[in-house]
Amino acid sequence: MKNKELFEAAKKVMPGGVNSPVRSFSSVATPPIFAKRALGAMIWDVEDKPYIDFIGGFGPHILGHANPVVLEGVVGVLSEGISFGLSTAIEVEMAKTINRLMPSMEMIRMVNSGTEATMSAIRLARGFTKRKKILKFEGCYHGHSDSLLIKSGSGGLSFNVPTSAGVLDAFIEHTLVGQVNDIKGLEALWAKYGQELAGVIVEPVAANMGIVPLEQAFLERLRDLATSTKTVLIFDEVITGFRLGLGGAQGYFKIQPDLTCLGKIIGGGMPVGAYGGRADIMAHISPLGDVYQAGTLSGNRVAMAMGLNTLNYLEKHPMIYNSLEEKAIFLEKAMNDNLTAAGIEGQVNRVGSLLSLFFTKEPVTDYQSVMKSDTELFGRYFTKMIEAGILLAPSTFEAMFLSMAHDEVLLKTFVDIQKEVLKSL
Repeated sequence: MKNKELFEAAKKVMPGGVNSPVRSFSSVATPPIFAKRALGAMIWDVEDKPYIDFIGGFGPHILGHANPVVLEGVVGVLSEGISFGLSTAIEVEMAKTINRLMPSMEMIRMVNSGTEATMSAIRLARGFTKRKKILKFEGCYHGHSDSLLIKSGSGGLSFNVPTSAGVLDAFIEHTLVGQVNDIKGLEALWAKYGQELAGVIVEPVAANMGIVPLEQAFLERLRDLATSTKTVLIFDEVITGFRLGLGGAQGYFKIQPDLTCLGKIIGGGMPVGAYGGRADIMAHISPLGDVYQAGTLSGNRVAMAMGLNTLNYLEKHPMIYNSLEEKAIFLEKAMNDNLTAAGIEGQVNRVGSLLSLFFTKEPVTDYQSVMKSDTELFGRYFTKMIEAGILLAPSTFEAMFLSMAHDEVLLKTFVDIQKEVLKSL
């Protein structure tokens, strides 16, 4: 079937024709494509048109699509059975591996998605501290659980606005919303609410409003304030975990959280999530403690096998991270040069191998500056890029993901195509 025909059929049986909203391409006013297969840094749609892929499954394919390293032994795992409702040895191996690479995660619980990980970590923080309030930061996305689907309103921290219908006021009344990189605001919040805060959750690199780097000083102050009131500091590393380095963002910034949420890479692209941290906190999780969380499919053997293959390879070849950063630095400079050549105002944000392009004249440092981006211009840019065979995330509020499969030829192809597209806007 053609992409258009498949989308029309999908709309009759799935809300909006998709199983996740961003796949509808609605924010870029371009008909969505349906993927058929992928290999390395390439994706082919159902019409067999090839694209250089900068979505990368939104993060997990750090070695490229269908990499033999990731897939090694998976057929054998499948032939032995997938789900038993019992524990398996590979779950223990995965937990030991994560603990070795991220020492702050002294105990780990596997789950099935990033949303499940963050939701469980929030519940655990409340159960551990016996407090109610949670702090999150505007623009940081932590999945679609009710208490985290919230933005600040006109009354600031004392007035909350759900970002989804169906989220009751009762679910968000104890969720506070702060602004990233605002140390004075953070300190003012702590002066008022610090003793009531069960936990604070943050993406140490904001990656769900585009890439917005959090300042080292801001993260360090957040760690100090959380420690001062015995508030549980939760790093949402669903995207940054094992993407910025073997130690994730916490290793990158050298700041140790109390709890960490993971996903993406630890499943090699399969549905997966995990949360873990200090042993004294994790001891409150059932069956040891009184905070209940369970999952029939948690620790799925296929996801564990693919994730372990990926982590083991990354651990044996740590220079991969240097190579990825070199690629990203090359793209960052080239994209800035292309903007200048086209006479277009824009900002390229980068942390490690994560990049974002914002069409705005001001530096992008927080949610407010993100929202000044020209989304209509991005939509036209996206359309021309995809027509030319470059697949970007269909939103200005998503990241570009690089993999080891993006070689020099593909990167130069991207730069050349982008240069002409920007000139034509």
